Order: sequence, then structure tokens, then C-alpha cells
Amino acid sequence: MARNLIRRLPILYQNHHHRLFSSATAAVAPSPSPSPSPTDEEIVEMKGVKVSGRPLYMDMQATTPVDPRVLDAMLPFYLSRFGNPHSRTHLYGWESEAAVETARAQVASLIGANPKEIFFTSGATECNNISVKGVMRFYRDKKRHVITTQTEHKCVLDSCRHLQQEGFEPLEEIGRICREKGVPFHTDGAQALGKIPIDVGKMGIALMSLSGHKIYGPKGVGALYLRRRPRVRVEPQMSGGGQERGIRSGTVPTPLVVGMGAACEIAAKEMEYDTRRVTSLQERLLNGIRSRLDEVVVNGSMEHRYPGNLNLSFAYVEGESLLMGLKEVAVSSGSACTSASLEPSYVLRALGVDEDMAHTSIRFGIGRFTTEAEIDRAIELTVQQVEKLRNMSPLYEMAKAGIDLKSIQWAQH
Repeated sequence: MARNLIRRLPILYQNHHHRLFSSATAAVAPSPSPSPSPTDEEIVEMKGVKVSGRPLYMDMQATTPVDPRVLDAMLPFYLSRFGNPHSRTHLYGWESEAAVETARAQVASLIGANPKEIFFTSGATECNNISVKGVMRFYRDKKRHVITTQTEHKCVLDSCRHLQQEGFEPLEEIGRICREKGVPFHTDGAQALGKIPIDVGKMGIALMSLSGHKIYGPKGVGALYLRRRPRVRVEPQMSGGGQERGIRSGTVPTPLVVGMGAACEIAAKEMEYDTRRVTSLQERLLNGIRSRLDEVVVNGSMEHRYPGNLNLSFAYVEGESLLMGLKEVAVSSGSACTSASLEPSYVLRALGVDEDMAHTSIRFGIGRFTTEAEIDRAIELTVQQVEKLRNMSPLYEMAKAGIDLKSIQWAQH
């Protein structure tokens, strides 16, 4: 059954023995009707935006498609092996429990941890809350300081603000003193898992938040790494049946956990290949855009970055206008968790990007299933839209005329 579903997945990916269809193609079953003429092509309309067919997907930091091999691993636990992993009296429960423990070992292996240090949750946001709030509340009588950074995910910063209201002091300082002083060191590894090598022991990490849907696994599942030696204690944030050794109560969703485990195992085997391939696509995208547009700035270091995340600022172009114009490319201007705000990315601002340039930024997310054809199409559409917006920009015209825009005294109205 899974094989039949996979044949219809809208993905093109050539990796050893895997070949599927393009992610730019509509994700629907083939129709027996004749091929439509250009005038009858599918029009997709959502939220007032009309697009011919489905857009190219280049927002891999927001979420990733489920790898067909992950779906293969998950399906039996929806259809035939559907037991509750906490049922101790029959085969259905035993086989589900065994599958959960296999997945726990797969996640642990990817980050150099012991399986007993892995606790399944609903996602990285829950992990961040357990880590930040759980640690501080457990040690509330001894420690009342939280050290964080301005580039953290919003749920981490919000957890710190919540603790501040309870009398704890968050300190926005560089966190390197954590390891030197024996302070529990937490990191949100959702975007790093499966993309860069992680060894929690060598990195001195005490707690790490992980997510399934960022590594071609399912949504709705995550994992918390909680160091055993020296032991780090947390206060559970949810009351219930005491599952996951009391750290996270609630029935463990076997199919989702199995999917995350399979995704981690695939990532461990193919990380090196994926990195080479994504790096090549990133270079193709950046060189293609820069060869046709001037004043394109890469935000962040080119050396110390994951190649699948290419954040670009296009001078004299408002980012939101560019996003609205790029209807045929699914990209973003920042985290999906804060995209409702029109403020520039607080992460870019924390990295030292000028507010004006932060407002012009677009994030291109490249992944395992992105194709060269999609990269070339994204280049073409981006260049067209930037040129269109710059042609309407008096600021761009003034800059090209050699006028120093920062020297101009703008009138207040």
C-alpha cells in the first residue's frame, strides 16, 4: 500500500535508488482525462492569491516533506500494529513498545546519546518549555538565573520572560560560561539535527530540543535529550500517567515516534551526501541571482552556516512586497512561528544586520528533494520580481545616480 502511495508523491529526488516526481507538480493523483491546454491549467486560489499550479517549495526551515521511506516505516503502526505502547498484557502493546524503543535508539545514535536520555514529546517547542522552565523550577531554591541569547527561537525567549515574571532573572549574555561554571547548557537543535554532526558529549550539552518535521519526518513529534551523567533534573510541565519516566505524561504516538526514528536513521546514513548536494544547489542559487542582480547581501557567515539555509537581502526592495510577488515560489522572510509580524527578523537584527536590510530579506530553504530545475526557476522568478520592484523604487534610482541616501534629511509629515 505504501508503495502505491509513494508513486504519487510530488517529489523528484535522485539519491542512489530513489526517483520520484517534482515538488513543483500538483500533489494529486493522476487524472485519466487528457492533458489540459495552457488556458485550462489548474489555478490554485487560497487567501486571495491565485497561482497556476502549486508553487515551488523552498521553505525547508519551516517544515520538510515526509521522506517516502519514513512513511513506509510509519504505515504499519496506523493499520495493523496499532497497539498502545503502554499496554503490557498483549502482543499489540509489546510490539508497539518495541518500536518506540527502537526509535529512541535511532534518535540517540544520531546525537551520540544514550537511548535512556531521550524522551519523546509533541515537538521542539514543548522540549524547550520542559528544558527552560523545568530546570529552573526544579532548582528554584538554588539557582535563579537564566542565560540566553537574542538569536534563540521565540518559544525559548518567551519561556525566559515567563520565568522572569516568576522572579527569575534572564540575562541576555553570551552563554559560553555555562560549561565553565557547571551550569546546565540547553540548545534548541531542531534545525541542526540530521544536517550537521552532533555529539552531545563533546559539545557539553545537558539538554537538547529536537523536532521530527525538520528532518523529513512527521509533524507532531519531537524528542528531548536530557543528560544522565552528571544528571540534570527537570520538573515535569504536564501531569498525567507518568509516561516517559514521568518527564512527559501522555500516550506516546507510536507511528509518529517510529517516523522520527526512521528519519534520524536515514539522516545518519545520508548526511554527508545530502550536505554535498545541498551545497551545490545553494551555490547554484546564489551565483545565479548574483550574476543578474547587484546589491545582494548574504546574511550571516558563508563559512559557519548550514548550506540549505540561504538568507538574502535585496537592497531597495521591501521584503514583504517581494514575498507577495513571488507567488510561484514558497519562501519566507523568517521563522514560521513569528511570520504573523511584519517586524524584521529579530535574529537578523541580533546578527548585526541593519534594520533597512533586514526588511529586505528573504530566506530560501533548500533540502533533500530540491531539484536543479527548481533552483533555476526560483532564480528566474526572483530576478524578475526584484527588477520589477527596483524599477518602481525612487531610492534605487537615487542610489544608482550616486546619491548617498544616508546623507539625505527626510522631511517629517
